Amino acid sequence: MVSDEAVVGCAGELVIGTRGAAGAGEVLVRVRGGTETFLAWSAEPLARGTRVLVVTSRGGRQVDVIEWADPLDALAGDAGDAG
Repeated sequence: MVSDEAVVGCAGELVIGTRGAAGAGEVLVRVRGGTETFLAWSAEPLARGTRVLVVTSRGGRQVDVIEWADPLDALAGDAGDAG
């Protein structure tokens, strides 16, 4: 299978939770100017709604993900303190 490197490094949200090694979930990823869904695999189970980062493409619209918090979200919370 051909991997899809364009999706690696993209953030997304799980629309179906993963079950770790027991099974894939589904992730909605912002890529190529739109959104696409992929089967999502993770080392540990992750719940629906978890924000994730795509770290590997397995090909065949399957990706490996890790839980991820956007560091810019934390900065947005500090915006009221600036000045």
